[in-house]
Amino acid sequence: MPTGALKAGRGLELRPLRLADARALFEQVDANRTRLRRWLPWPDANRSPADSRLYILRMRAQARTGLGASYGLWWKDRLVGVAGFNWIDQPNRSGALGYWLAREAEGRGLMTAAVAALLRHGFRTLALNRIEIRAGLRNRRSRAIPERLGFRREGTLRQAEWVNGRFVDHAVYGLLASEWRGNVR
Repeated sequence: MPTGALKAGRGLELRPLRLADARALFEQVDANRTRLRRWLPWPDANRSPADSRLYILRMRAQARTGLGASYGLWWKDRLVGVAGFNWIDQPNRSGALGYWLAREAEGRGLMTAAVAALLRHGFRTLALNRIEIRAGLRNRRSRAIPERLGFRREGTLRQAEWVNGRFVDHAVYGLLASEWRGNVR
């Protein structure tokens, strides 16, 4: 569960979302809505700062119970995305990462740095054994993150998610603690 900020390098910091972040979160979702809704099912449900506030409250409750952890990505003093554990299964020591990034922050290695920081947190602090990432099969930018960080592609989930009026297949990636490159330091 998020207790504090995670440093990710490249001037990027991952901070647990606070209620005070609701307006900034909504503004980024709104500015990036068209591109986010191509791959994610939730952008159309976030129509106001109040909706972002409800999301933050849900994520904080999930973090308190140890079932997930959501972080705002702060770069150049601006919220530019969200990344975190969509779910954590402590009895089985596994979790799944999800993420999105504003267009203005793309192409700078920020999401790779953010996911690397989450891997350190997941394997070292949360003592997870397995971390997975699911990404739209045709979403090359999202799939590049686990591929760059040494995840193994484990398969395809056909029609795994209903997104914007269509089913999207997911590529599933997994990384075990024993395979993680960051564990050698």
